[in-house]
Amino acid sequence: MRKTYDVIVLGAGPAGMMSAISASQQKGKTLLIEHGKKSGRKLLLTGGTRCNLTNNQDIEKIISNIPGNGKFLYSALNQFSPQDIMDFFEKNGLPLKEEDLGRIFPESNSAKSVLTTLEKCLNQAHVEVLHQVQVKKILTENNQVIGVATDQGEFLSSQVILATGGKSYPQTGSNGSGYKLVNSLGHKITPLSAAEAPIYLTNAFIKDRTLQGLSLQNVTLKVLKPNGKSLTEHTGDLLFTHFGISGPIALRCSTFVKKQQEKLGNATLALDLFPQKSQLELKTLLETKLQHSTKKLSNLWHGLLPEKLLLFFLEQLNLLNTTASETRKQDLLDFCQLAKNWLLTANDIFPVEKAFVTKGGISLKEVNPKTMESKLISGLFFAGEVLDINGYTGGYNLTAAFSTGFVAGKHAGEKSSSF
Repeated sequence: MRKTYDVIVLGAGPAGMMSAISASQQKGKTLLIEHGKKSGRKLLLTGGTRCNLTNNQDIEKIISNIPGNGKFLYSALNQFSPQDIMDFFEKNGLPLKEEDLGRIFPESNSAKSVLTTLEKCLNQAHVEVLHQVQVKKILTENNQVIGVATDQGEFLSSQVILATGGKSYPQTGSNGSGYKLVNSLGHKITPLSAAEAPIYLTNAFIKDRTLQGLSLQNVTLKVLKPNGKSLTEHTGDLLFTHFGISGPIALRCSTFVKKQQEKLGNATLALDLFPQKSQLELKTLLETKLQHSTKKLSNLWHGLLPEKLLLFFLEQLNLLNTTASETRKQDLLDFCQLAKNWLLTANDIFPVEKAFVTKGGISLKEVNPKTMESKLISGLFFAGEVLDINGYTGGYNLTAAFSTGFVAGKHAGEKSSSF
């Protein structure tokens, strides 16, 4: 089988589907190849299956939330911004809503509706979609793409977009196969590791599962340097699990935890449960509750913290049966110190296969940021997580995927029409 197309896109994830839609808008005959049985399998898991598809922030704010080479995206985001992403979905019949921190979700609260919209657009644009096709090689001649070789024959095109994803969640199709395809063409792949990954803790209460299931809101998590100063810190929600911690702020701290663990063997974290109050303000609040009372601290301070955590702290400080009149100044100071600077020890994070995002990928030094085209191979474009770009959770990674996908498709389509 040898069929010719204007643009061929490899990978039917969010970046690949957007690439194909964008390429087809240039009136080109577009083929989308996916090695799995279905499109968008990883997309269906995003945002807890609700799909946080972008974030309603300006470009500077978006880039500040993409710690992995976000500045590379300036041109792409100016060509296809978060507002453009929102407009695309709403114009194609998907109502959206904004939640806290600018996060944008479909009103349906279903990632399936996002996938359905993308598939509808592919169909309307007459993009040919092939599933369960394994790409063996990107074909080139004199540093120019001429097509791809697959287990079902060759497909020819002077423009190929690689959008095969990273290595996280390989069961969804992101198995790292794209890296091998371009590495064989001379492209450098920067080291691959986990980003946005849950953190393993070694504290005794984890082994005992004392706090498993505990959820905290608006707390601050820090990763500490050996001198006790903060390496990074984030405020938001946190979840204690049977292995350690997860939730938005744990994920955001995870790459720094990994760096410290690789250097030192483990990483020290500090959790501030009252980031809006100073230690003195917290102490004053606790003292106020002690006045003219004979109750136990567990009753007096009820509501300050989730009950499970309050009882845990009181037990750790040997204050579980202490009454107001028995409380010493040092007890107050100890409680405040624990609540404001609770030290946790991490010894690792989830591996890249279980992380939300892959850190590393195709070296950006070899990619034109204005077009997403390879600087080494004419007609080869890249989009999405296969690139060395990673952002925080909150819609930032999908923003990068949709934006780079649109840009790659647009320029590949324009280039094909000029051949």
